[in-house]
Amino acid sequence: MKTKAKMSPKKKIAIAVGAVVVVLTAALLFVSNYLVNYAIGRSGDGGDREVALEVEASPDSVEAIIETNRAQYSADIDAFAAAHPGENVTLTAADGLTLHGVRYANAETADTHRWAIVLHGYRGDHTGVLNLAMPYYEAGYQVIAPDLRACGDSDGDYVGMGWLDREDILRWIDFILADDPQAEIVVHGISMGAATTMMTAGEDTPENVKVFIEDCGYTSVWDVFSSELQLRFGLPEFPILYTASGVAKLRAGYTFGEASALRQVENCEKPMLFIHGTADDFIPYEMMDELYNAKPGDNKAELTADGAGHGEAMYALGDTYWDTVFDFIEPYMN
Repeated sequence: MKTKAKMSPKKKIAIAVGAVVVVLTAALLFVSNYLVNYAIGRSGDGGDREVALEVEASPDSVEAIIETNRAQYSADIDAFAAAHPGENVTLTAADGLTLHGVRYANAETADTHRWAIVLHGYRGDHTGVLNLAMPYYEAGYQVIAPDLRACGDSDGDYVGMGWLDREDILRWIDFILADDPQAEIVVHGISMGAATTMMTAGEDTPENVKVFIEDCGYTSVWDVFSSELQLRFGLPEFPILYTASGVAKLRAGYTFGEASALRQVENCEKPMLFIHGTADDFIPYEMMDELYNAKPGDNKAELTADGAGHGEAMYALGDTYWDTVFDFIEPYMN
């Protein structure tokens, strides 16, 4: 009768180690898939974190000013939307997706040929930038407010985080030029829309594109997701963000590292205004200086909103916000 040969201790250890590696790899892939769905999947939950600001008691505090101005904006926006519902427009992206936007035509000032493309933030839609559309419209601009891919009524399974969207914005620029070859275009975005603005600015844009305005944009998708991974989950970027980035490449078509506003800004020769609030706990205020310093030339400026949280600069600064924006734009328009 034959007896089974005993397994050597080394072989047992090797099998055990192999099993652990398989389990850890499977767990890592599961977590990475979850993170991609959470962060950039159309139905993901990313972006639901409350942006915290310390509330001060005094009526003249920054927080009180923000809330007062926000309430006034909200009332003004409701009146604007009622008076100017806009026209639904669509175009086809390079990858075949149907992209939706709203055009606010300003017949009385069409002969000025001034246009603004206003870009919403993470998981928002065109209604989230009526606070941009309204001032440009009232200043005589024709306005296009796109729904970025996988947002609002635009197609797409994955949020582009500005990287995929930069090519879509080039299509919106062509859309404008087909209607008005003499157009002079400003691109102005908030948060992810600001990152989209900067990523577009690094591309070869037509001469008609005159100025870029970015409000609280991030340096790169990698940087902002690394920050959020730590803040939300208390996890380091290695190894999860590395594998998640690879999963994103396979599923969404881009890695978190290549989606860099910082690198794109280094290629931007056109004017750019950088805006950020010092109390932003979603996209760190320090990113503004890094982006500003990366932009070549002297056709640039910074606007700081002391005490403002994420996307709150216009409410904290009041009239100063739009006075600064239009003063910056004016020298570059015909």
